[in-house]
Amino acid sequence: MSANRVHPASLDVTQLASQCETKRTRRSGPGGQNRNKVETTIVLLHRPTGIGAEASERRTQGENLRAAYFRLRVNLALEVRLPVDPDASPSPLWQSRCRAGRIAVSLEHEDFPSILAETLDVLAAQKMDVKLAAEALGCTPSQLTRFLKSEPRALELVNAHRRLAGLHLLR
Repeated sequence: MSANRVHPASLDVTQLASQCETKRTRRSGPGGQNRNKVETTIVLLHRPTGIGAEASERRTQGENLRAAYFRLRVNLALEVRLPVDPDASPSPLWQSRCRAGRIAVSLEHEDFPSILAETLDVLAAQKMDVKLAAEALGCTPSQLTRFLKSEPRALELVNAHRRLAGLHLLR
């Protein structure tokens, strides 16, 4: 549904890495001496937007790098809005994840940030009207609300905009 631009949350790791500054550092905590001596913490900064993410809970840089990129994609989905054509069909990815009006994507799945970004872009285009956004996306309003609840920051963001627009809050 995005107007000819790819949302940064939908970029693969290679494309995203070319737009990011990566910093490796140490953090104290569980993991003992290895964690205190080895730079396993990954801090990412998406240069075009200034949005960042980090991961330090794993014992290896590789695992933390994967976690940090996923978190960055979710943060980008939450904070970057792209204009959408209200008359356009949902993306093929969205359609593959929404069958018979039900949204099927796990919070941990690599498609989650892309689906979240498209959802929030459509909601913004529909002025946070869940019913209109659900119609545009081919799902039910209750499914859309349930999906937003899966990422509490998304629900909080939508409710903040709904409050400003004088609409009732989603629960």
